[in-house]
Amino acid sequence: MKQHIGFIGGGQMAEALIKGILASGLYSKSNILVSEPNDYRREHLESTYLIKTFQNNHAIFEKSKVVILAVKPQTMKAVLENCRSVIEPHHILITVAAGLPISFYIKTIGKKETKIIRVMPNTPALVLEGASALSKNDNVSDKELRLAEEIFLAVGEVVILDEVHLDAVTGLSGSGPAYVFSFVEALVDAGVKMGLTRVISEKLAMQTVAGSVKLLRESGEHPAALRGKVTSPGDTAITALHVLEKVGFHGIIMDIVESAVLRSKELGKME
Repeated sequence: MKQHIGFIGGGQMAEALIKGILASGLYSKSNILVSEPNDYRREHLESTYLIKTFQNNHAIFEKSKVVILAVKPQTMKAVLENCRSVIEPHHILITVAAGLPISFYIKTIGKKETKIIRVMPNTPALVLEGASALSKNDNVSDKELRLAEEIFLAVGEVVILDEVHLDAVTGLSGSGPAYVFSFVEALVDAGVKMGLTRVISEKLAMQTVAGSVKLLRESGEHPAALRGKVTSPGDTAITALHVLEKVGFHGIIMDIVESAVLRSKELGKME
C-alpha cells in the first residue's frame, strides 16, 4: 500500500494530476489528499474523484510524504512560510510553480536538507497529453525521482534535466501550447476568410494539426522530410510555404521561444 500523496492547491494542474494518477492506478482515492481554500473547488474534487480535502495545509504535511505544491508562484512564499514548521526531512516536495528556482524553496523554508523536485509541466496535462521536465536537488534520491517521474508520466511525456535547462523548457513546451493555439486560430480564421463556415474550418484545422502530429510520431521521419512529401513542383503547398519563408517563419518561432525563455529567467530573479 502506497503512502498518501498530498496536494497543496486544488486548481486545474492539481486536478489533471489527480485524474492521471487515478487512471494509472498509481494511487487509490483513499491515498490522495488535497488542501484547497476555495469551497467550490474542494466540493468539486471530493464529488468528482471521491478524495479527501482540507482547508488547512498543515494536515497535508502531517499525513503525506509526497507533497505536490500546486499554487501560483506569487503565493508560494506565503504558503511555505506558513508550513515551515511542519516540513520535515522525509518530505518530498514537488513544485509545479513556474519560474521559481530550487534555491528559492530552500531559502524560504530555511532547511538545507529539504528534498525539492521542480517540474515544468504544460496545460495538455489536463487531457493526459502533457509534456513535463523534472529537476531535483541533491537531497532527492534516484528512487524518489523515479516516483515523481511516475506521477507525471500519468499525464503525458516526461524528461529529466538539470535545473539550468528548465527556462528553455518553459519557453518551448511550457508556453508552447499558446503558440499552437494561436496557429490553429489563424488557420480557422483563414478558412473563414476563404468562405468556409467557422464550424467546418475549426473541424478541419484541428484535425489537420492532430493528424500531422500523429504522423510525425508514428512515421519517425524528420519534419522536413514529411513537409517535402506534401509539396509537389509548382503546387499549392510550396506556393504557401514560399510566403512563410519570405516573412521568416522559422526565425519568428525561434524568437518567440527565446523571448519566453528570457522572461522565465527574469521571473526566477524576482524570487
